Amino acid sequence: MLDTSPLTDAVERFADRLRAAPQSRLQRGAAAEALDLARELALRAQRLEDPSGRAPERLVPDAGVFVVGDQVAVAGLDLAVALGALRDGENAKAPSEMLDEAVALVERAEVRAMR
Repeated sequence: MLDTSPLTDAVERFADRLRAAPQSRLQRGAAAEALDLARELALRAQRLEDPSGRAPERLVPDAGVFVVGDQVAVAGLDLAVALGALRDGENAKAPSEMLDEAVALVERAEVRAMR
């Protein structure tokens, strides 16, 4: 089973920073960056959970600047669970490669959002 703790650690760190961020920072773009990330993480999880090729139907809603930390956390943890359930050879990419990509995605979003 794949150790997804690098993803859960990165997601929780960013979510905690968002939860502690002042409203002004969130409104200056941190919340928008975080919402984009949450949506991307959710899409990746949905694609892994339903590999039929159908377009994912569930979109993370824009629920306001004060909930984006929770949205990032939930979407990231969903992806971690989906990645942890994969076996090598089930997808074009190895689960460890998808994990590394997701961690990098979270880290880049955190840098952009919190600068």
